[in-house]
Parts: sequence; C-alpha cells; structure tokens
Amino acid sequence: MSSRRHFLSGLGAVTAAAAAASVSKVAMAALPEPVTQTTPDTMPPLVPQSGRPYNPVVTLNGWTLPWRLNKGVKEFHLVAEPVVREMAPGFKAHLWGYNGQSPGPTIEVVEGDRVRIFVTNRLPEHTSVHWHGQRLPNGMDGVSGLTQKSIQPGKTFVYEFVARRPGTFMYHPHADEMVQMAMGMMGFWVTHPKGKHPQIEEVDRDFVFLLNSYDIDPGAYTPKVTTMLDFNLWSWNSRVFPGIDPLVVRKNDKVRIRVGNLTMTNHPIHIHGHEFQVTGTDGGPVPRSARWPEVTTDIAVGQMRQIEFLADEEGDWSFHCHKSHHTMNAMGHDVPNLIGVDHSGVAKQINNLIPDYMVMGERGMADMAEMEMPIPDNTAPMMTGEGPFGGVEMGGMFTVVKIRKDQKPGDYKDPGWYKHPPGTVAHEWTGGTTEPVRATPEAAAGNSMPLKQKHQPEVEVQVRKPTGKMEH
Repeated sequence: MSSRRHFLSGLGAVTAAAAAASVSKVAMAALPEPVTQTTPDTMPPLVPQSGRPYNPVVTLNGWTLPWRLNKGVKEFHLVAEPVVREMAPGFKAHLWGYNGQSPGPTIEVVEGDRVRIFVTNRLPEHTSVHWHGQRLPNGMDGVSGLTQKSIQPGKTFVYEFVARRPGTFMYHPHADEMVQMAMGMMGFWVTHPKGKHPQIEEVDRDFVFLLNSYDIDPGAYTPKVTTMLDFNLWSWNSRVFPGIDPLVVRKNDKVRIRVGNLTMTNHPIHIHGHEFQVTGTDGGPVPRSARWPEVTTDIAVGQMRQIEFLADEEGDWSFHCHKSHHTMNAMGHDVPNLIGVDHSGVAKQINNLIPDYMVMGERGMADMAEMEMPIPDNTAPMMTGEGPFGGVEMGGMFTVVKIRKDQKPGDYKDPGWYKHPPGTVAHEWTGGTTEPVRATPEAAAGNSMPLKQKHQPEVEVQVRKPTGKMEH
C-alpha cells in the first residue's frame, strides 16, 4: 500500500466539490490524501483507529480504504483511474478501477456515521459514483444527468451523507455504465451495526467479494465493452482461479461471507462440507424466522447475499459458482463436441503432414488440459490449478475454504494443503467386482403405461447445439 503526497488541491478541486454538494469550509480546505494499492493479495483486516469500534471485514484479494476523521466526519478519497489488474499469475488485464485496483477498495463505516467521500476522476471520460442500496439524499445518489452533473476528467466531486442502516452494499458508476462496469469499475461497501443488533450476529471471520466478468480475447489485455452475455472470464474480485486466494478459517469459527453480483447473469454460489443460512441482502438483515439451511444460494444481477455458517469440519472445501462453465477460463464458444469420435485414422494421416498434431476433446475437456497445449501470451489456461492429488481442473469462480483446528484467531495465512487422517481418503478398490443386474425386456413389459405400438424401429437421436445467429 502506498500514499500519493501530490494530491489534488486548490481552486479547481474546491469548485468541483462545491458544485457537487454543500460542505463545510474545513472539508473543502484540503482533500484527504488518496491511498493506493497495487498488489492483488488479500490484505489483513483494517482495525479501526478512530471512530466507533467494529469487527472489520477481509476483502478477498483486496483491501479496505483508510479514512480521515475530520470533526467527527469520516472522509475517504476515491480516485477513478486506469489500472492494471493481475487476474492470475502471469495474466494481467488493463482495466478501469479505483485507487490502483479493480475492484476498488472496500469502504467500511458504522451505522450512524457521517461519511464524506471525495471522488477524483482520472479517466479519459466523465463518470459518477452510485452508492448501491444506500438510503441517502436524492442529490447524493450518483446518477449522472438525473441527480448530479457528471464528474469530468480531472475534476473532483464530493458526496456526503449519513450511513443510516447496517448492511452490505456496493458502489459503481451510473455514467456510461455499460462501458465503465465492463472495464471493472466497482467496489464493496459495508456498514457495521453501531451496537448489538437483534438480527445481526457477531462472527469470528467476515469475508467480502464481488462477482464480475470480462470478455478478453486470448493474448489481449483490454476487455470488450459491448459484450452482453458471452463472457469468457468469470471472476471474484477480478481474479480467476488459481489466482483467487483461499478463505482461511479456524475450526469452529462463525464465518460470514458477503457476495455482490455485478455480472450480467445469476450465480448459484455453492459450498462443500457445510450448510449455511442466508442472513442478509442489500435490503438489510433477514429476520431469523425467514432463514433456512442451504448449501447453494442463487445471487441475481445487482444483488447482494450474506451467508453464515459454523466451520466445524476440517479440510480444504471447494467454494464456487455451480454453473460449470463459470469455473473455466478463456473459454471459446465455438469448440465442437468430439466426445466419442474416433480420431485414430485421420490423426495418423494428419501426423504425416503435421508431426505435432494432437487429438483434442475425444474423451472430454480434461485431456485438452492434460496435453498442456501452448497458449497465447497473457492468457489464463482454461482449466488449471494443482492440488495435493493432481490437477483440480477448475478456473474462473472457484476457490477453497481452508478450515484448520490449529489456525490462530485472526490468522489468515494459507496453512497449506490439509493432511487427511489415515483411512479418510477415497482410494482405488483392488478387490473383486460383480456385473450389475440389468433390466430385461420381459421385466419391462409390466409397465403401467405400455407402448401403444410395439416393435417400432430403433431411432438414434443426435443432439446438436444450435449455431449461427439466434433471435430472442
């Protein structure tokens, strides 16, 4: 984390601030120094040094923005700017974000805090910031043209309001929104309760991250901003597996995970080995009487979900989106299905012309990863990540919740792979096997709904995915 000492000040910034909102002369005298972060690592929680105390969150592959307390007001400084984000080791993307990263830093406040956020625009076009889910004065809602003028390049605006209710929120532009969000402009906001809350329990670990997606051609650096649905990189906080850090937990910790969805589709988020309850949304905490146990919760576009569970089973537990194509990287959409096709004859002939030719996909997608085919520079492999027993064959929206009994409270360091107790790992069976019992035509003749016409000719159905332009 580094500080920029040459921050914007002077008449231009003051004029822009005054145009955005009416604030005190003290607030406009100088801006808080903008703080930046360029490493993609998960930073430790930012323990509050001033203001009301709270239990801070941990932003997956991210960080929390420090503030300045000015006469009882928490002041933050967001800088909208082009950034370079490492999405996975060896793969970087040219995005837009805040304070050196995409997503931008998490903002943490306490219920009842008066908050003042300075926003400096270093993008090549105008922008604004919408405080998604917040109760605030209409003129602070951040919709360009409707509730405020756009923040022009080089200008600084100021937003000021009271964090009226505790909960899980987001921030993102409401100016040229399709382009700016496709380029990675978004961030997380958490408002902690000011005291004990009847619907909000205290937890030992509190993780947050955003779901986002990109369309970046293999070998390219910049996302396509006009893509509607056919994204090829599904990410958590602009990271793809194996670049997504694990969620490290002490056994028997009460764990909260807050997830916001700013992609163009829904995501069924699934955890292995445990059950959770959905305890909150961007609308507020869910009443206890309305909760039920789940292992998967669907998060729609623009929604937040807050889940909680007791981490009482040790191990390395998968945590991922249950749409299987969202756990793949840099995946094209025109790959033919060759499962079951015998390439042996044609492969031999092609090898006479192209000695390095390899058959791909006749057993499944995994053999494409096994071949370790060369890929363009600056591209994440489609299925990757090595586990203790071999290839995990995952990408995109996938990581691991690592639960350990000897993990110290407040320690988020990766403990390495889980050491399974003897006799608790699935293994090859070397004993004898018997043939399965199969139904005979005679046994099937007693169906309650027999065929009207018997002895019909056999028909083999071939299913083919539609191609070409599709109308809706």
